[in-house]
Amino acid sequence: MKSKNNLYKYFYIENYGCQMNVSDSEIITSILLNHGFFLSEKIETTDIVLLNACSIREKAELSLTRKLEQLKFLKKKNKILFGITGCFSKKLKEFFLKEKKVDFFVEPDFYKKIPNIIQYISNDKIIPPSFFSKNRKETYEDIIPFSDNKKKITKFLSITRGCNNMCTFCIVPFTRGREKSSNPYSIIKECKRLYKIGYKEITLLGQNVDSYQYIIKNKSIKKDMMVKFSDLLSLLATEVPFMRIRFSTSNPHDMSESVLNVISKYPNICKHIHLPVQSGSNKILKLMNRKYSREKYINLIEKIRNIIPECSISHDIMTGFCGENEKDHQDTISLMNEIKYNYGYMFSYSPRPGTFSYKKLKDDVPKHIKKERLKEIIDLQREHSLFRMKEFIGKTQEILIEGISKRNNKNWYGRNTQNIIVVFPKKNFLSIGDTINVKILNNTSATLIGEID
Repeated sequence: MKSKNNLYKYFYIENYGCQMNVSDSEIITSILLNHGFFLSEKIETTDIVLLNACSIREKAELSLTRKLEQLKFLKKKNKILFGITGCFSKKLKEFFLKEKKVDFFVEPDFYKKIPNIIQYISNDKIIPPSFFSKNRKETYEDIIPFSDNKKKITKFLSITRGCNNMCTFCIVPFTRGREKSSNPYSIIKECKRLYKIGYKEITLLGQNVDSYQYIIKNKSIKKDMMVKFSDLLSLLATEVPFMRIRFSTSNPHDMSESVLNVISKYPNICKHIHLPVQSGSNKILKLMNRKYSREKYINLIEKIRNIIPECSISHDIMTGFCGENEKDHQDTISLMNEIKYNYGYMFSYSPRPGTFSYKKLKDDVPKHIKKERLKEIIDLQREHSLFRMKEFIGKTQEILIEGISKRNNKNWYGRNTQNIIVVFPKKNFLSIGDTINVKILNNTSATLIGEID
């Protein structure tokens, strides 16, 4: 290890997981920069490698394992410090420590302690057991997330951390703790700051944003005021009227009609809702502890389309959960056919150590069946995505320009309010961050193609 006179100072951070990980990486970066560390853009020029993990799905965990295997020569050669941050299972932690692949682990509630951990290790000191005493109230609302100097106009902002829903397949309540919400005024302040420095769109993040609630104590009238998610959306829409506002993720059990009415009311709140369903089978939903039925979910979709007719809807669907038979699978297929989502995220079930389903339920769907069912779901979603995309043809859409198309540098790309990617010919009088009306002429299953109207 390096001596006291040669402390680890340069760090490199990489994400393995969801949008929440991106937001957390920006928080970790700010914490380290504020403590005198320096950010390395290349992994070859760093003292510390931080891999921000997500154990919610097996794919991210496998990617993390492969990355560590690829980097073991670098660790051995340069004596680089390796740390894992974010959501990780106890099983993963024990394996990496046993194999001596990683020097330290930090859960989401303890990011502020990373500088101290590095200092302990730098000086060959043992981290005391009390160092990680439980702190389940951390929201990091006092930390300004790191923003790089590159031309970016969209930003993720966490408004809640943790989850209370205890879905049987999910590790989040064990890695991120119970739900806690950030002060609404700190969220508004950060959104105003971001708009001032050039950001044009913000995505509010949480494992379940609809359960956001913050109690403001008013000492003068001796009465508490509860700010719910619909209140927060209204405040942001009026306080930062030129900032596009998105949010993710919603839980069908908690989404209220008041939220839908607020989305409908304000033009700067984007008309897209990500509404994970996981399964179309009531039996499977109950085994997952999802707290809603197929019928209630469909009723909520009908409400969304009545209140916000132009709203796009996306989903998460998990196939092959414990006990899922062919009828349960066909229930999911029929639900998809009834709703015809704009797009979705589809994956097969993999047991996550520490969850109820890992401990108490049997992973009894063979892998080849999971694979077949997942393919059927993905193929069907492609059909539905194409159907929904065709609905935009001939319509004019307001597009926020995000950059130059990777496939054709003569085209701009951006998104409409429904969160659909749109590409159109590049014009010199436009730049990243501008909004422009584009008439849609054609489409693929994932992209709209148009021209400036």
